[in-house]
Amino acid sequence: MTGMLILRTLMLAAALFASGMSVTSLAQIDEADRPRAREAGLVVGVFQPGKLNAITDVAGVRVGHTTYIEGDDIRTGVTAIIPAPGNLYTHPVPAWIHVANGYGKMVGETQVREFGEIETPILLTCTLCVWSAANALKEWMYEQPGMGEHTLNPIVGETNDSRVNNMWADPIQKPQVFAALNNARSGPVAEGSVGAGTGTQAFSWKGGIGTSSRVLPEALGSYTVGVLVQTNFGGALSMNGAPVGRELGNYSHREFLEPVADTDKEDGSIMIVVATDAPLTARNLDRVASRAIMGLARTGSFASNGSGDYVVAFSTAPKVRKPRVSETPVTVDVLVNESMTPLFAATAEATEEAIYNAIFKATTVSSSRGELKAIPVSDLMRILKKYQALNWDETVGQ
Repeated sequence: MTGMLILRTLMLAAALFASGMSVTSLAQIDEADRPRAREAGLVVGVFQPGKLNAITDVAGVRVGHTTYIEGDDIRTGVTAIIPAPGNLYTHPVPAWIHVANGYGKMVGETQVREFGEIETPILLTCTLCVWSAANALKEWMYEQPGMGEHTLNPIVGETNDSRVNNMWADPIQKPQVFAALNNARSGPVAEGSVGAGTGTQAFSWKGGIGTSSRVLPEALGSYTVGVLVQTNFGGALSMNGAPVGRELGNYSHREFLEPVADTDKEDGSIMIVVATDAPLTARNLDRVASRAIMGLARTGSFASNGSGDYVVAFSTAPKVRKPRVSETPVTVDVLVNESMTPLFAATAEATEEAIYNAIFKATTVSSSRGELKAIPVSDLMRILKKYQALNWDETVGQ
């Protein structure tokens, strides 16, 4: 993509954010008709999704993408999640970062685990872009109203997109980060090969950004849980129990189990962001975050040795959002432990479906470094039908 085309794409941002896109390639816009998992009949779990079936169903959460494609080897981007309105530094939100397998470059982890709070937006990007992205996030925060000369703890996660992206060029800089943050909106969230998911994979197929949500029934509190994922991991893909990876002959360790002409060994990683409006402490957000890993496992991942698997979980409930400085004790209203079980279930369900959405919506991305092919939807649907994995909301129990 030439510099002029990049500029023209940036100028389309205002028109695109209503559909969840801020900056993307023209080819990706043309291929945006791939269905989401639920649209294809792949219904996950028992709880109902929110109106958008996205992390933005949690009130106050905003998401922005910058997709950066340049020349023959830059295929990457950045995704920004703004947890809540207002100044996050003066009024941080309770949060936790859960580490399932720590082979990653997770900027800001230790302070979150010390204080149990997040004081900046969350950025997702490519592995060797995290430090430049963190520096840009720092600069963006200092431009926000009410900021003084304070230290900051930027939260930046990553996955390795080097299969199609020259991450050694450090392509994500201030313009890309500011675009994602400034275009972050509530409403629909673009999925697949966009933002931080531009160059990432899932189970050796093209993956990327996926999102989903669950709303608990009134008797369980009516709380909403929203999940956004940046997929880049391997395993043996399973969808509602259907062995998709084995059926398509694309799964981890296949080369040791059957003759294979060529195979891709994917260690990979995943970043999972969990938002909820349930009033939770950092301790129970840690417990919620650990359940996201259970949703990941249902898809066929086993967290390989070289996998960086992180979950950032936060609560937007005003009842638990404390001021950074107070001369007097501050009280908060929180859910007790006995109320947590439905939130655990909702988190696992939304994580599983978010991963499926990333795979369904992803489009093929290629560069001079290689190619990541989108999973063939027609073959996928044939397998899901064969194993009766579709329309469980209508067929299970009949």
